[in-house]
Amino acid sequence: MSLKIRLARGGAKKRPFYRIVVADARMPRDGRFVEKIGTFDPVKAKDDALRLVLDVEKAKAWLAKGAQPTDRVLRLLDGLGIAKREPQNNPQKALPKKKAQERTAAATAAAEKAAAAAAPAA
Repeated sequence: MSLKIRLARGGAKKRPFYRIVVADARMPRDGRFVEKIGTFDPVKAKDDALRLVLDVEKAKAWLAKGAQPTDRVLRLLDGLGIAKREPQNNPQKALPKKKAQERTAAATAAAEKAAAAAAPAA
């Protein structure tokens, strides 16, 4: 059985509230879970003590048993110093797409051509 430590959503529309649960990876997001180990309220201020309530000992125990945290839960655990999350970086995603690169290359070529034509005249 593959276990995940993940967020199960609760709360009203536009007012999210999450339980941090250990669940079988095959179960639905808000479905059956093995154990509830904490809560996360993203609506509260970041410095509020009740924003993240977590039973640290249970979290460490489940991690030791092989439960895999989701990326968001891993961020929360990293903030508490329980687990280490490697920062992700995809520099290719920030690059312009093919047509935009072609337009930029054409504009650069045109600017160089105009500068070359203006240089001998001066």
